[in-house]
Amino acid sequence: MTNSQFSSLIKPVAEAVPAIPPKIEGTVLDRFQMKGKVTVITGAGGAIGGAVAEGFAQAGSDVAIMDFKFDPAFDKHLLSTYGIRAKSYPVDVTDYEQVENVIKSIEADFGTIDTFIANAGVAWTTGSILKPESTVELWRRLFDVNVHGVFNCAKVVGEIFQKKGNGSLIMTASMSGHIVNVPNYQTCYNASKAAVLHMSKSLAVEFAGFCRVNTVSPGYTDTPLSSFVPTEQRAKWWGLTPLGREALPEELVGAYLYLASDLSTFTTGSDIRVDGGYCSV
Repeated sequence: MTNSQFSSLIKPVAEAVPAIPPKIEGTVLDRFQMKGKVTVITGAGGAIGGAVAEGFAQAGSDVAIMDFKFDPAFDKHLLSTYGIRAKSYPVDVTDYEQVENVIKSIEADFGTIDTFIANAGVAWTTGSILKPESTVELWRRLFDVNVHGVFNCAKVVGEIFQKKGNGSLIMTASMSGHIVNVPNYQTCYNASKAAVLHMSKSLAVEFAGFCRVNTVSPGYTDTPLSSFVPTEQRAKWWGLTPLGREALPEELVGAYLYLASDLSTFTTGSDIRVDGGYCSV
């Protein structure tokens, strides 16, 4: 695009009209609640996604779970404990047709979608890319899940939000998209999460007329995804983190809930790091 073409897109100051802001109603606590809303979470069969699903159910949201794993007992727990609607949908997020069919089924089953949390992801476990076990196939698989899976979801739910006129799309990035982790080597994972961060910022601009797009970047979190790392190596993480430990999955939920709620109606293209201060050092 040339400078003259870009300039033609900018309205003269005299013609500029601000967008209409939302009508702010209720107390802060009212706006933080999710009652009557529908939240879709990918990867909610895992520790972080499961904690987010539980937290949103506690806030009153109906919850649809998209995951490669399927646990109907979790649906029953959410429904019986919190009195909300909950349903799991088995899906491989790397398969666009599956994603499209499942998201459209969720929209039909629940009547709408208000928040979509693209959380499904996998870790890089083989260390240096020079190791024989660090194969091209493993690299491609991780990008298929962590990046292309997020794109698949964003494309389908973006059309729904555009039709509806509003929505909140939240992606799980990572502090690893901001920094290079030490002492563990995970170039593939770091690159994938950096891609998610920039995808979110780009879509925040592209979807600005109908959808807010943001990311949450967890730091080291005590989940089964980290179980392959020896304790002595994890101890180095603790020493590099100002708070001196890993996060509990439940400590991440507030960031997602803020970005989904009516408290964040002017927040888009943003990232919330929940990393115990790791990136501040």
